[in-house]
Amino acid sequence: MEPTVFGKLKDGRTAHLFTLRNGKGMEVQITDFGGIITKLIVPDKGGKPVDVTLGFDALADYEANPPYFGAIIGRCANRIGGGRFVLDGREYQLDCNEGGINHLHGGITGFGKKLWKSEQTAENSLVLTLLSPDGDQGYPGNLLVSVTYTLTEDNVLSIRYRGMSDQRTLMNLTNHAYFNLAGQDADTVYDHWLRIEADEFCEIAEGFSMTGKMRSVEGTPLDFRKPRQIGQDIDSGYDQMVLAGGYDHNYALKGTAAAWCESTGIAMTVSTDLPGVQLYTGNFLGGDLKLKGGRRCTRRRGFCLETQLFPDAINQPAFQSPVLEPGVPAESETRFAFTVGKPDWMK
Repeated sequence: MEPTVFGKLKDGRTAHLFTLRNGKGMEVQITDFGGIITKLIVPDKGGKPVDVTLGFDALADYEANPPYFGAIIGRCANRIGGGRFVLDGREYQLDCNEGGINHLHGGITGFGKKLWKSEQTAENSLVLTLLSPDGDQGYPGNLLVSVTYTLTEDNVLSIRYRGMSDQRTLMNLTNHAYFNLAGQDADTVYDHWLRIEADEFCEIAEGFSMTGKMRSVEGTPLDFRKPRQIGQDIDSGYDQMVLAGGYDHNYALKGTAAAWCESTGIAMTVSTDLPGVQLYTGNFLGGDLKLKGGRRCTRRRGFCLETQLFPDAINQPAFQSPVLEPGVPAESETRFAFTVGKPDWMK
């Protein structure tokens, strides 16, 4: 259970890689830098190991990591409009690290850019802890966070989040893994089948700002209550799709979200006790990024299913509050279950 050295960070500290395994051929690699999932191996329908998450080979690329590949996101996942919120009569201004418009994924040095304390408690479990001090990225309160990764014998990757603060603050944690169930050589995820048990999604406006309104998925390209392929309507003229450049929307989750790749036979079901899941289809991937094995980072090469509270919830009274009360722990769990073969929801 000894970790391996992943490399040196720019400030000279050492980052490590931890490997979780089960007896079914699954393997997960996680680094204590950002709690990043760097590799997730699942045997396909022929028993061949397939790495189903996007990422890099080198630690230096994860230090930059503009797509947030595999990272723990906090203190607040997704966006806070204008980077502003009011708590107990005081206005807080956070980094507007998304085009100067929104606070995105916890700020310039969010949790995905921190070196976490680590303890591999068993061959299949890793506990990461982090103290985010008062004022970190502009947030109030000293926030102690733990994230526990566990790989079960029935091919479930469980991620448990826990946080407690000494002041009222905000917390909305997730993991930003990009999945491609066809493996590293597939250029897009257009052929993946997707089902999301949700009747509504959060309406967005220009610049990904939240209107605070919910829209029905009925009759829209965002309706995945019955399985459809990701690429089927991804470039439709529907106003919400145009604003996002594809899928980048938060769903009000009523059950699970699930995906299936016919070529490998690998299916993934995501379950959570959180109210939302953000579907993102890598609309802004591309450029000069080099993925594992030197592969070119093409647009829409991966998709994310980020379980979370709703975006900009602190500024939207109709959404569940992200406020964490002092001394009161908040906990949640998200489970990624992997199977092989055509799933029941496709039959």
